[in-house]
Amino acid sequence: MTGNDGHRFDRLPATADERDVEGRPTRAEVLDWWHERFGIDPAVFDDHTFWERGAGKIWAFHGDLPSPVSSEGLGMSALRARQEHWKPSLEAAQRFGDHATANVLHLDDEQAERFVAGQDQDLPEWDGDWGYLIVTHDCAGEPAVLGVGLYLYDELRSQVPKGRQRSL
Repeated sequence: MTGNDGHRFDRLPATADERDVEGRPTRAEVLDWWHERFGIDPAVFDDHTFWERGAGKIWAFHGDLPSPVSSEGLGMSALRARQEHWKPSLEAAQRFGDHATANVLHLDDEQAERFVAGQDQDLPEWDGDWGYLIVTHDCAGEPAVLGVGLYLYDELRSQVPKGRQRSL
């Protein structure tokens, strides 16, 4: 069974040599992306398998199953690939973001309130990379991942889905 199917999960091939669907990301590419973009050590994902459902919707599953899998869900949505800029999901950012050492933006109380409410805000003081960032805020004295933000032109754009936005 080759090709993308929006009704089943196909395990990502380990490397490009094992790829049988043109354009399908590989496990190696996914691990490299998390490492290059966020500094997350690939070993963090050792117990996870990665799956594509449809074209570019990548899921992470803690465990292993024979491929393909016909199911409505498998693990958690991890990222959207097959586009110019890959985008991590809120769930993956919250699950793996505490391992990030790069492209992490820490917000103060007022900024965090605006972010979780889904509001965009000017943040010219950020001097890191543009693009998708893992956004954190202190909770009980420790940084906690709030979600994913898109930083462009001195502005942080909240990527918190509407159904998950909150007014604090």
